[in-house]
Amino acid sequence: MDSRVGVQAVPALGPVADLPARSVARELGSFARRNPMAVAGGLVGLLIVVVAVAAPLVAPSDPLKTDFRRMARPPDARSVFGTDQVGRDTLSRVIHGSRMSLTVAFASVLLGTTVGALWGVASGYLGGRFDLVSQRITEVLQSFPDLILAMAISMAIGTGMPAVIVAIAITRIPFGNRVIRSVALTIRELAYVEAARAAGGSSFRIMTRHVLPQCMAPYLVLATTHLGVAIVIEAALGFLGVGIPPPTPTWGNMLAESLTSLVPHWWLVFFPGLAITVTVLAFNLFGDGIRDTLDPRLSPAFLRMMAGGRRA
Repeated sequence: MDSRVGVQAVPALGPVADLPARSVARELGSFARRNPMAVAGGLVGLLIVVVAVAAPLVAPSDPLKTDFRRMARPPDARSVFGTDQVGRDTLSRVIHGSRMSLTVAFASVLLGTTVGALWGVASGYLGGRFDLVSQRITEVLQSFPDLILAMAISMAIGTGMPAVIVAIAITRIPFGNRVIRSVALTIRELAYVEAARAAGGSSFRIMTRHVLPQCMAPYLVLATTHLGVAIVIEAALGFLGVGIPPPTPTWGNMLAESLTSLVPHWWLVFFPGLAITVTVLAFNLFGDGIRDTLDPRLSPAFLRMMAGGRRA
């Protein structure tokens, strides 16, 4: 048998399997040219995450170590960000505070958005009375401002990191529910979902195999855009005294501690506030870029990349 025949008889792989690495690199380069601010935000956010993970190695000193000989010192060569009222190094506290704030933000957004997305898939696909009751509950949750709701939940279940994570996660559930439900309502009317239903597929199988995968793009957009909101809520809870209690450093309780003096020292307010501003801005810019990329109406390049880099 001619070996060439055997080679020709090998079936071609799908377009995604044939996707060359240079096509992915080209599309990523195109993304960077179209969304330079999103790339900058992503790089800054990645740098902040790396610094938070390596906080014990990066911080110049122990964030809890007091030095009563250097109380409330302004920034100098020894303490770049100055010291607080009991002589603790502000730079070390800002770095370690990033670890706590980002941990709370990532955990709460992942928990709240995931629960809301799964609830939205079930609500959109099943419909009927389940959808009606679900949307009324969602409207009740959305009727409260995010900070007020998170503060009430945190005060009810107690302070500490788990309580803050749960409180912020509950405020993220309605958004995930509403957005993913709208996607599920559209997908359940598509032909392949009707075919799966006609073939005898159970509702659970259809939701997990056919509806849920199509909701990943809006899920990623929700998760990235809500990180900034979660950081702000965590900082506000710490500032109001219902977040992670001292002496554990977070950006919010650092701002609260700066108000213990009659006239707050500027460096105790400026540097934690700057950390919150830069982090929220970075994640918001990155989330906007992800949204533009995953929305085919805004960026068909993503569909071209998924189709093997073929140009229309």
